[in-house]
Amino acid sequence: MAKVSRLARLLQLASPQLPVGAYSYSEGLEYAVHAGWVHDARGLHGWLRHGLLDGAAQLEAAVLVRVYDAWRRDDLARVRYWDEWLAATREGEELRHQSLDMGRALLRLLKDLEPPLPHAAQLFAASCNFATAFGIAAAHWDIEREDAVTAYLQSWAANLICAGVKLIPLGQTAGQQLLWDLQEDVAHAAQTAQRIVDEDLGVSNWGYALASMAHETQYSRLFRS
Repeated sequence: MAKVSRLARLLQLASPQLPVGAYSYSEGLEYAVHAGWVHDARGLHGWLRHGLLDGAAQLEAAVLVRVYDAWRRDDLARVRYWDEWLAATREGEELRHQSLDMGRALLRLLKDLEPPLPHAAQLFAASCNFATAFGIAAAHWDIEREDAVTAYLQSWAANLICAGVKLIPLGQTAGQQLLWDLQEDVAHAAQTAQRIVDEDLGVSNWGYALASMAHETQYSRLFRS
């Protein structure tokens, strides 16, 4: 596949226009703003940086790497293992539903695009996390692994910045500056995700989990998580 084609597919996979519903989730950020934990651009920067370096985004990226490699080896058992492992790490119901809903949406999309996705019957019979589906798509479309991981993390950060712009609120320029300032952290998180060993997989992001759980009973909400 030509390099330009791989780039085009990567851009499509990471696009905010990808119909997986990412825009409707804040991953606990809505409650964090409601509770006053995050109230300005500096606070949002810290919230996202922690997620990239020590939290859920880092863990998802590491699982994406493993799924990518397993798919390239045609090792479906290992793909399923890491998908189930990731699902087991979800602390709250909303986070679990978000990941599975977005994963199912992406797999449905892949089913309808060319070239056809192999093993479709086995994959669509069960739930699938978004990071798993993203890794499968990247491997299937012959996107370089490092590029796929970086795009995944960049897309994660951009989506939550959009949520923060609405919730805090922030100006669009402030949101773009924040995404620019996170570039080094995105790159570092992508590198870490590719070299971390299985025994060191984990998160240290308890505020993220508590915010998500509290969001389930928040009185007024704009987002689904």
